[in-house]
Amino acid sequence: MRKLMFVFGTRPEFIKLYPVILEAKERRHDVVVVNTGQHREMLDQLLADLHLQVDYDLKVMTRQQRLSDVLARALVGLDKVTDEVNPDCIFVHGDTSTTLAGSLTALYHQVPLAHVEAGLRTFNKYSPFPEEVNRQLTGVIADYHFTPTSVTRDNLLREGKPAENVFVVGNSAIDMLRFTVRSDFEHDVLRQLGDKKLILVTVHRRENIRELGEIFSAINDVALRYQATHQVVYPIHMNPAVRHEASIYLTAPNIRIIEPLGTIEFHNILDRSHIVLTDSGGIQEEAPSMGKPVLVLRDTTERPEGVAAGTLKLVGTGRKDIVRETCRLLDDQEVYGQMAALANPYGDGTTARQIMDVMDRLMAGDPIAAPSTPVPFSDHAVVGVSGP
Repeated sequence: MRKLMFVFGTRPEFIKLYPVILEAKERRHDVVVVNTGQHREMLDQLLADLHLQVDYDLKVMTRQQRLSDVLARALVGLDKVTDEVNPDCIFVHGDTSTTLAGSLTALYHQVPLAHVEAGLRTFNKYSPFPEEVNRQLTGVIADYHFTPTSVTRDNLLREGKPAENVFVVGNSAIDMLRFTVRSDFEHDVLRQLGDKKLILVTVHRRENIRELGEIFSAINDVALRYQATHQVVYPIHMNPAVRHEASIYLTAPNIRIIEPLGTIEFHNILDRSHIVLTDSGGIQEEAPSMGKPVLVLRDTTERPEGVAAGTLKLVGTGRKDIVRETCRLLDDQEVYGQMAALANPYGDGTTARQIMDVMDRLMAGDPIAAPSTPVPFSDHAVVGVSGP
């Protein structure tokens, strides 16, 4: 039995670490769960819904916090926790300020670091910001890289990461769906649909703030065109700038703006949607498992596997492009059917088990076979918007 410390601070991090935490507990490891509190309400709700008690809550969140504030407070708190816990390995996920703080803490304490969802890259340090730099720095520090696909593996190998420490395991977001999606789920959003189909929208990324007018105008155009047959549902982000722009541009009568949804609510509404328009990262992984075509409202994506597989289409942030591609998907049943039927490139829901299989062997001192030689750099390493 080893002492494993899991560090998270946002809801997306927890969603993808939760299956790994459960798997570690089932194998009777000594599991220590640390929440930095980088985000608060939505994460607290999910922790309560899944009955997970954290061992340490650092409560770093403050009003109008800067990125440097989050990182500094998380580092101070994690330093004290690590001194007390003395873990055999620290686990972090993804690319947040908490991820970077956990990584630096592992480095400073000379504790092995396991990075879940490693190797995602856009190779543009400002897209997404600050996530791209956070995950690259974490990749420099990490000892064990648990990466979703062969594309993300090859990113790491090209950067010089030791092949014997890079493991393709899929994405644990897919594992999480078995804990959240329910056949008997009911919600007011679904009851009010009637015979209409659901277009689910999420928009929140920092780099899209200046493009909100274009994005929201496009969504409004689509809603008006399909007013008789479709309902647009937008769980709006808490960011005041997003809310202000939405109030100006999203005026069609069949657009329903609602408060943010809990994870269980969101996953079940996603499961009953027709298509998804999003600038989120996680939804690009989750929706294809449910057979939902995804239009990505960004100019680049660090998840090119979905674009290559055809489960995602990168449409950018321009009004005309978004309207054109959305209408094409809604009007052409053959195009829709092809996207909906494709296999999800992000795994089969066994990621947590694979991660702990590797960790158990590593901690027992057993050798792990290295992955195959990396492929040469290609256009599939990062995907950006092309012309019409």
